[in-house]
Amino acid sequence: MEFYESWWEETRSSYLYGMMAENEKNILHKKLFLDLQNMAVKQAHIWEMKMNENNIPVPLFKPDIRTRLVVRLLKIFGTESLHYILSAMKIRGMSVFTHYHSEHRHTGLSTSSNLRAAVFGINDGLISNMSLILGIAGANANQHFIILAGIAGLLAGACSMGAGEYISVRSQREVFEYQIAIEKKELEEYPEEETEELSLIYQARGLTQQDADKMAKLMIDNPNTGLNALAREELGLNPDDLVSPFGAMFSSFISFAFGAVIPLVPFLLGSHHWNLYFSITLTAVALFVTGAILSLFTNRHPLLLGLRMLAIGVVAGALTFFIGKLIGVGSY
Repeated sequence: MEFYESWWEETRSSYLYGMMAENEKNILHKKLFLDLQNMAVKQAHIWEMKMNENNIPVPLFKPDIRTRLVVRLLKIFGTESLHYILSAMKIRGMSVFTHYHSEHRHTGLSTSSNLRAAVFGINDGLISNMSLILGIAGANANQHFIILAGIAGLLAGACSMGAGEYISVRSQREVFEYQIAIEKKELEEYPEEETEELSLIYQARGLTQQDADKMAKLMIDNPNTGLNALAREELGLNPDDLVSPFGAMFSSFISFAFGAVIPLVPFLLGSHHWNLYFSITLTAVALFVTGAILSLFTNRHPLLLGLRMLAIGVVAGALTFFIGKLIGVGSY
């Protein structure tokens, strides 16, 4: 089994490298991915020989659901936007995208880190509003009260998430802007000293003093490049990654509201005896799907993560339902 798993990992990698190269516009990146594909093919062949030596049949490679989904996303968003997902799948060479990108929770909607944050927001909305609705239903509240509580929970939760994201990103951005402003002033006042500091950092990374001095001088001679280099190397910041707090607020509000509205939808279809059961079923499916999507970032089996997310939702919902039963506020 160990031989088969290693063969499958390398074969999947070679398949993904091919898809990445096919959809890559940067010539140097395309060459890198093709070279890595050849390496993966050679490594897969080594495992094939081991499988043959141990009388283990070598099957035809068929990409699984997760791999097919990633390939589809590659064609839409490109490799750079998915480099965190690809790294989780043990795809090498992603440092060409991460060298100048620090991982933030709040980035553009086209990046995988933002997708992950959005999935978590949807999951929060699903569990919190389903738990609220189950708690109210357990207390024998009527249909109108359940809808009212569900809408209130959606709005309160979405506003809370949005406000929290705005404050968090606004505070972080102010700190970054302040640090970059100080660095800009220092660069204007004494560029020679800043050049020397940058050279020392490059030397610590393995460059010779001569090469480090040349690179540092090349960077500092251009004011914009120099400031970016100093911010990245001395402060660990990327000026291009300063995220809009309004964008983060809007994204969090929408993702939470989207998740929170799912368990509420059946109650908006009219008063029926099956409303609660339909709501539970719909939420269960949504929880399983969000868990499966999160597997893209963790290299875990989507079925296992889907079931784990579903189990968490079941525990939270059951707890609030029985608490509602104990309290009881009337009848349907």
